[in-house]
Amino acid sequence: MLELKKGADILATVGEVTTISDAKSVFEQNLDSINQQKLAKITNEDALIKVANAISMCRPSSVFINTGSPDDVQWIREHSLRKGEEEKLAKEGHTIHFDLPQDQARLVNQTFYIINEDEKMSSLAKSLLRDDALAYIKEFMPGIMADKVMMVGFYSRGPVGAPAAIPAIEISSSTYVLHSAELLYRNCYADFDSEVLRAGLFYTNVHAEGDNTPEDVPNARILMDRSWQTTFSTFCTYAGNTLLLKKGNHRFSVDYATYYKLGQQLSEHMFITGMTGPNGRKTFFAGAAPSGCGKTTTAMVGTDFIGDDLAQMWIADDGTLRAINPEKGIFGIVEDVNREGDPYLMDCLRGDGTEVIWSNVLIDDNRVPHWVGNGENAPERGINFQGEWFKGKTDADGKPVPMSHKNSRCTLLASAIANHATEIAEDPAGAPIKVITYSGRDADTMPPVWIAKSMNEGVAIGASIVSQATATEVGATGVRRQPWANAPFIPGSLADYMEAQFTLFNSTNLSDAGRPVMAGLNYFLTHANRGSSGDGLLGEKKDVRVWLGWLELYAHGDVEAIETPIGMLPKYEDLKTLFGAINKEYPKELYDMQFALYIDKIVSRIDLQTEAYSEEKGVPQTLFDVYKKQKEELLQLKDKFGAIVAIGNLC
Repeated sequence: MLELKKGADILATVGEVTTISDAKSVFEQNLDSINQQKLAKITNEDALIKVANAISMCRPSSVFINTGSPDDVQWIREHSLRKGEEEKLAKEGHTIHFDLPQDQARLVNQTFYIINEDEKMSSLAKSLLRDDALAYIKEFMPGIMADKVMMVGFYSRGPVGAPAAIPAIEISSSTYVLHSAELLYRNCYADFDSEVLRAGLFYTNVHAEGDNTPEDVPNARILMDRSWQTTFSTFCTYAGNTLLLKKGNHRFSVDYATYYKLGQQLSEHMFITGMTGPNGRKTFFAGAAPSGCGKTTTAMVGTDFIGDDLAQMWIADDGTLRAINPEKGIFGIVEDVNREGDPYLMDCLRGDGTEVIWSNVLIDDNRVPHWVGNGENAPERGINFQGEWFKGKTDADGKPVPMSHKNSRCTLLASAIANHATEIAEDPAGAPIKVITYSGRDADTMPPVWIAKSMNEGVAIGASIVSQATATEVGATGVRRQPWANAPFIPGSLADYMEAQFTLFNSTNLSDAGRPVMAGLNYFLTHANRGSSGDGLLGEKKDVRVWLGWLELYAHGDVEAIETPIGMLPKYEDLKTLFGAINKEYPKELYDMQFALYIDKIVSRIDLQTEAYSEEKGVPQTLFDVYKKQKEELLQLKDKFGAIVAIGNLC
């Protein structure tokens, strides 16, 4: 069990502010009269003491309270340009931010949970004992904002009033971070006190970029204090490391749902989107996929897009599973974003009227951004995060230097996207989730889509995700297990998190109609070992419309499926009809290759997962029962049909 407020509060220990009287004294000494008046609207004493401790520790030259008003947000934009963290681009409202070459993604080897002695942790998590974290913060954070402006914002991770929304404070000396926060999160300055009262807690985030030099990056740390729900980030600016409301606070929300909302809530690394079915029917999906595995693209395929990254889920009083997006914007990878696969997003990126912060793309001589895979003519030269770039440039090893980093990003309001369901996205009641999908990067094992035959098998699909490491994580390599695509963000025991999954999806509070369809997706299947001489993907990026469309029909009983040991598979004629709707031929030969069961590969995957989870203490026996049953049935099929079972043998 995670115990909150256990051990020394590091922020208070270093800041040495313990009373509201002391906090007010800090404000009088460090805030001008205008910002004192702004802060006076916040009355929660715990929050005020947190802010005062951050000021006392970081010692900024001044403090700016961001109320979210148009004037305050404009001040942040202009200060970012003055400071040089952003530069204007050709389009009105577009700016470019460059991170250091060493700071282009999540610094996984420099990211730690601050823990107490004997605390149960995920075997996939990196941790730091409280005393060691305190020693680091004492060494590097006092005075780290000298000669800089500290900016303080009050936000909500979700629509104000939603049952699973949690308020948070973002404190940073980086204008890029605060500017991004205004696009990605709901400023709840006016509702902060009431939201803390409703939720019963808030998160605190302190970020300081320091001098922002390459020499500082080895000292960078992203530290997350589970007990005090406070994050510290230093010597970096990449948003995945610094916009702590995002993945930092997501980790706290995973903890909170696992240990304090068992069977009631989940905090997931999932998109939320809606599909329009027959007669205008709206069906909402939530889907997990590791970073860099097509989650944003999948989300935007929906007719009613809500979010591309995170989901807070709960069982509503009516027995349905509901979800909100804790964000109101997207921080999306732009590599391979193009007209064919992402028309709505491209309208925002290349059209007028959308505010966009670009990061780490190429800027040409006309101040226009370019990126790899955009489907456009590439410029001959420009400026990127490494400096001057020209076509044919190579690195020290003679390898070609791409014009943009693989983890280049765009940050913009989700409501700017034409298919965004803004009304539902901002509704505290959340979207009713009818289908849940789990995806990874699987080149040769699982079919493009399959449906769990039970809630327990659905949980097992999520627990079994594997993925190739991507450019979103510095220092990560190879094929790795990615349980629920949430593994990097699960602080506690994987067994506890898994128990929370089994408990919620089997809850008697979920009505029969409210219990979601749970499915696996794999649109990274390749020709390799599939009886084909072709290269690359065994399908196309746009095929995801068909896989989601079939799931939408199945969820409402409009199509039947083929029962197999791994789950329910689609029938050819149903898919052919759906491919026809996107004006694409779908040969029977392709279907046969995609949906054949490669028994040895699937069994090897099951053995991999069984062995890995056997090393985790306390993993529910239910998972092993699912694996055992599937393996036995697969081997029975192998005895009957051989190592490769044609889908036609199962009809």
